[in-house]
Amino acid sequence: MSLTKEEILQKSEELNVKFIRLQFTDILGITKNVAITIEQLEDALDGEIMFDGSSIEGFTRIQESDMYLKPDYETFTIFPWRPQDDGSVARLICDVYTADGEPFSGGPRNILKKVIEEAEELGYEMFAGPEPEFFLFETDENGEPTTKTNDKGGYFDLSPVDLGHNTRRDISLALDAMGFEVEASHHEVAPGQHEIDFKYADALRTADNIATFKFVTKAIAKDHGLHATFMPKPIFGENGSGMHVNQSLFQDGENAFYDPEDERGLSEIAYYYIGGLLKHAKAIAAITNPTVNSYKRLVPGYEAPVYISWSGANRSALVRIPASRGIGTRVELRNPDPAANPYLAMAVMLKAGLDGIKNKIDPGKEALDNIYDMTASERKDAGIESLPGDLTEAITELQQNEVIKSALGDHTYNHFVKAKTIEWNVYKTQVHQWELDQYLETF
Repeated sequence: MSLTKEEILQKSEELNVKFIRLQFTDILGITKNVAITIEQLEDALDGEIMFDGSSIEGFTRIQESDMYLKPDYETFTIFPWRPQDDGSVARLICDVYTADGEPFSGGPRNILKKVIEEAEELGYEMFAGPEPEFFLFETDENGEPTTKTNDKGGYFDLSPVDLGHNTRRDISLALDAMGFEVEASHHEVAPGQHEIDFKYADALRTADNIATFKFVTKAIAKDHGLHATFMPKPIFGENGSGMHVNQSLFQDGENAFYDPEDERGLSEIAYYYIGGLLKHAKAIAAITNPTVNSYKRLVPGYEAPVYISWSGANRSALVRIPASRGIGTRVELRNPDPAANPYLAMAVMLKAGLDGIKNKIDPGKEALDNIYDMTASERKDAGIESLPGDLTEAITELQQNEVIKSALGDHTYNHFVKAKTIEWNVYKTQVHQWELDQYLETF
C-alpha cells in the first residue's frame, strides 16, 4: 500500500509514534538504522536526515562521508512487539544518496533498482518468493548464544517435539501485523531449525521483506529467551540453513515463463533465464553464499545443491522447476543461503537471467537422475559442473565474470571482494579446534 507524506504523518499521530528507525543495509547485508524522534519525521520524509557514511562497511571514504537517507514511504510500519504505552516505534526503509543528491552507487538497494530498470527496459518485471531457514538456540546465563537447540524436532514435527512452535507463531503474528502474508511456518529437518515462507512479491519488495524478516525473527526470539541465527551451517552433521529463491518474470501482466504448448509448460524465456542462472552460477555464489561458513553447507549429503544443472522434480539439481503452472510458473534457485545480502542476491540473479534472455543461453539437458548418486566421471560425461568449494574459489569466479561484476558496479564489487578476501585470510590463518583434535597428540 503506497502512502503519501501527509498520510504517514497522520498515521504516526494516530498511532502515538514517538521514535522512527530509518533503516538501510550495508554491503554485507547487515541492517543499519538511524533512530530519530517524531519531531524529525517530516525532515526525514523530505530526505533531509544525514549520516556519516565513512562509518558504514564499504560505503565511502572519510573525505566524502556525508550521506542522506531517502525513505520509501511504502515501507512505513510499526514494530508490533514493542511496548506502546509510552509511544510506538515505527520504521522506514531508506535509499542512500550522496551529498549532491545522486543515488549512492554502493547502496545495495540502489544496485537492485538499477538491475530492475534494466529488466523493465526489456519489458519484464521480476517476482520472487524466498524460503528462509534459521535455527533457534538457547542462551546461557549471561544471555549469550549457545549451539544448544531448544528441541529435537524434525521436518514438519508438531508440539511437544517442536518446542519452537510458540516462537514461530509470534514471529508470524508480528510479520502479519507488519503487512506480510505468511504462507507457511514449520519445523525443518534439523533439531532447532525452522522455516517461515511469505508470499512472493516484486524483487525490491521481496528484498525488503527478507531484510525485515531477519531482524524481526531475531527480536522475537530474544523475547523468548532464544537466539535466532541465519548462519548457514551452525551444527556439524546436521542440515544447514538455505534460502531457496523462487523467481519468475512477468510481461504485460502475464507470466513470461509459462507456455502451455511446451511439454514442460515452460516458455523460451524461462529456458533462457535458467541458462543464464546456470552459466553465471559460480560467480553468483560469491553473493548468494557470501561467508566461509556458507560452503560448509554446500556439500553433498545434506540436501544442499552443489551441482550446476536444472530439473523438474529432481531436488539434487541447482535449479528446480516447481510443478505449478500458469501464473505460478517459476524457477527455484536452491543454493542461496540467508546470510546473503538480499538486495545484492536479487540483483545478481536477475542480471544472470537477463543475460540468458539477451544471449539466448541454452540451459542444456534436464538432469533426470539423482546427481548425488552419480560418480565424478558420470557427472563429467553429463557436463555437470560443481559450485565453488569454498569462499575464495567463489571470489575468484566473481573476479572473472564481467556480467555479475557489472550488476554490482565498481564500488560495491571492489569493497565486497576486499572484505571477503580479508575474511578468508583471517579464517585460513586461524588454528581451529579440529586441527588440535587431529594433530596435537599425533605429532
